[in-house]
Amino acid sequence: MKHILIASTSTIHGSGYLDYILEELKEFFKNTSEILFIPYARPDGITHEEYTTKAAEAFAKIDKTVRGIHEFDDATQAVKQAQGIFTGGGNTFVLVNQLYKNSLLEPLKEAIGQGTPYLGTSAGSNICGLTINTTNDMPIVYPPSFKTLGLVPFNINPHYLDPDPTSTHKGETRETRIKEFHAYNSPPVVGLREGSWLDVNGDSIILKGKLQARIFEYNKTPYEVEPATELNLLK
Repeated sequence: MKHILIASTSTIHGSGYLDYILEELKEFFKNTSEILFIPYARPDGITHEEYTTKAAEAFAKIDKTVRGIHEFDDATQAVKQAQGIFTGGGNTFVLVNQLYKNSLLEPLKEAIGQGTPYLGTSAGSNICGLTINTTNDMPIVYPPSFKTLGLVPFNINPHYLDPDPTSTHKGETRETRIKEFHAYNSPPVVGLREGSWLDVNGDSIILKGKLQARIFEYNKTPYEVEPATELNLLK
């Protein structure tokens, strides 16, 4: 049975890396001593080693060890044998390109489907959706496909931002961009605000955190849902 946490971000204002969600992770990974970290998204272009160290420091606070997937000779076997998996944020296109390059999408999907607990933040959350067409990132590399894991029946927009009425910027808002997506695509999009996450347990998908999420459905007016709302009927 799938057990997934799809988090908008790794860090919220005023807290350290993963601090805001550590108590949730302590329970989520309670049967896991070592977590396989996928650092491919490389925020700010940092190395896989630097990113893995950052993740390891956070998980040490809940007595978990972390190994980067780049440390293994066989990445596919690392996924198959993982007790738990975490894919961090950064650039979604870089992440997906590397996953395709290493033929890891199917092994990941299979492992997660068989019950390996999976945490994704930002780019690592984007890949849980049907495609990465609603990412906020620049396409600095060109992956073979925008299709990803399809662990939930919709797309995700992490770091969702509401329009700021005091801003002097008069360009496209996040909502405008998602409406542009729906001019050519029909899957729903969940706008996840900072500090929010989706708890996926089997077929159940529940919004967690303190904030609402904004839901975009094809040919419908966008609407808000409260924390604890079940989202498994979105299609």
